[in-house]
Amino acid sequence: MEKFEENKLLRLRAEMKLPGRAWLQFEVAEGPNGGSVITQTAIFDPLGLSGLLYWYALYPAHALIFQGMLNGIVRAALQ
Repeated sequence: MEKFEENKLLRLRAEMKLPGRAWLQFEVAEGPNGGSVITQTAIFDPLGLSGLLYWYALYPAHALIFQGMLNGIVRAALQ
């Protein structure tokens, strides 16, 4: 965990070997009608051409994985 602000922010740093540095961030804000809005952001700081190739080659897979992860978080929160 790189940063945590209770009920507001969680930023996780990837510890796997990558051609760059990566974080996954979740932010929670008050939504309309007293609910909450969660925003998930994948951050990647590529290292050279290999980092850029990695990011764009895996972008479609990451999009599916991250959407599924966020949907799972929402389902768990609503239970």
